[in-house]
Amino acid sequence: MLNKELISATIPTLNLSDTVIQALDLMSEFHVMQLPVVAEDKYLGLVFEEDLMNTDERATLQSIDNHFSKVAVHANTHFIEAVQMLNDYNLSLVPVVDKENEFVGSIAAIDLLKELGKTTGASEPGGLIVLEMEQRNFSFSELSKLVETNDAQITQLNSYWDNNTSSFFVAIKINKFEISDIVATFQRYEYNVKYYFGEELYENELRNNYDHLMNYLNI
Repeated sequence: MLNKELISATIPTLNLSDTVIQALDLMSEFHVMQLPVVAEDKYLGLVFEEDLMNTDERATLQSIDNHFSKVAVHANTHFIEAVQMLNDYNLSLVPVVDKENEFVGSIAAIDLLKELGKTTGASEPGGLIVLEMEQRNFSFSELSKLVETNDAQITQLNSYWDNNTSSFFVAIKINKFEISDIVATFQRYEYNVKYYFGEELYENELRNNYDHLMNYLNI
């Protein structure tokens, strides 16, 4: 999905003659923390609510154009660029421009989140298993084989680093909710199952082992 395909028709723009109070009123009405400033179809920048709060409300936006942020994404690039910008700058919307810096429109944060959910499989039904491992041990073919031995399939797989812990994680979306058997298989093959989410219809392997041990100790 390209950025231009996610443009929202409802997000307004500002112009240089608008006053600070007009800009703040629009932000409040549309529940955003920024709005793009446009002049003759050219994108001038993004104005932030926090900057306006410290400015005379009667002043025009032209008088504070040095506070405009130039952040924007190109219309014909993949939407994941907009997601990255959303995170990097804590935005509620992302301006979209073409190669001549003409303003194309804005993408709302909620629309990016929905599209990201589709792309990552988060919006699809099924269970989720997160494994922690050494990156050199990652093998999609082996993970897929272990899942398929339990009459299931991987519908989405994403890997990522946790910079705080320097750990490598693999998040696996499964096409069924009852995933205790798959969790048990991963544990049996000595994978570190960090988290798993699904409808558990029976106990996983660790729980079974614990129960066996407690029964033994009670003899």
